[in-house]
Amino acid sequence: MPSPLRVLHVFPTFAAAGSQRRTVDLVAGLGPAFQHTVLALDGVNGAADLLPPGTLRLLEPPPKAGSVATARRLGLILGRERPDLLCTYNFGAVDALLAARWRGGPPAVHHEDGFHPDEAHGQKRRRVWLRRVALPAVHRLVVVSRTLERIALGPWRQPRERVLFVPNGIDLERFARANLPADLGALWPARHGALVVGCVGHLRPEKNVARLFAAAALAVERGADIVLLVVGDGPERAALEAEARRAPLAGRVHFTGHVADPRAALRAMHLFALTSDTEQMPISLLEAMAAGLGVLATDVGDVRHMVPEAARRLVEPIEEPGGGSVVERLSAHLVQLAGDRNLVAELGAQSCKRARDFDRDTMLATYRRLYLEAAGR
Repeated sequence: MPSPLRVLHVFPTFAAAGSQRRTVDLVAGLGPAFQHTVLALDGVNGAADLLPPGTLRLLEPPPKAGSVATARRLGLILGRERPDLLCTYNFGAVDALLAARWRGGPPAVHHEDGFHPDEAHGQKRRRVWLRRVALPAVHRLVVVSRTLERIALGPWRQPRERVLFVPNGIDLERFARANLPADLGALWPARHGALVVGCVGHLRPEKNVARLFAAAALAVERGADIVLLVVGDGPERAALEAEARRAPLAGRVHFTGHVADPRAALRAMHLFALTSDTEQMPISLLEAMAAGLGVLATDVGDVRHMVPEAARRLVEPIEEPGGGSVVERLSAHLVQLAGDRNLVAELGAQSCKRARDFDRDTMLATYRRLYLEAAGR
């Protein structure tokens, strides 16, 4: 029987968000034929808590330094660990690719899921250059959106055969509305008759949940009966809580904090909102679609391609001269949807149909083939 494939995953952070959640799902789904070690360069390993103890091996990060010094230290870790496959994630792990290139191995797969908020509207020249230097070391560059695919083939100058588009996938059965637990009500006495608009994710600046709050406040002032359900935690929470205490949102916002399983919260929602400045293919959006929720979103990343036209309300996240502000346009959608529950239900039904195109088993099979091929198995 062949020995397990030893995979070293290098993340800028292993907090429980996007690419980290997908990796946790892959670790659970790939099974004992793979052994996984995680190196979080910032020392944050919260996503490991989503797996049974002992499933992952966690490494201590090297001291913070510049790219060259960090790459040297990562090279020492690679020499000590001798993994069969190196998996790196986003620009923050590019130093690990430089280390692998300078050492002549191990084989590597790099994953790109998106950008820092400072690159929401354009690429930083230094990061583009470093990617061009580091990416020739990889067997494949995996991107989760067509937007990232265009960038990889364009500014990053990657050959077509190196770039692989792999859409995120979720457990559709687990997130089917009929299978969602209904235990959130005990924690949150929802306002009877109100449209429950929810968001799920890490409360970072680029998620711009403040934009949703402003749009909801304007909609309430215009007579819409709306409440907000905010699932997640992060650096923006204190500011959002302060805003939630002010009129007209006072008494209309509930924060759950971080929850390992968002399904009960999804069941409590009528509409899913995503008002980010930058996204690619958010897993939380796929889960909401599978749960039968319509979508109100900014038109970022691949959201337009993920959500069918019949199930979405999209707004460009930039101010349009003569077209009203982003907040005003989001608010107009909220007012309409709060007054038409049949439309809300129809949006949800269309979302649910489209979610079937993002199946977890298909994603698992693709990654299994990719990792084995990259490692020469």
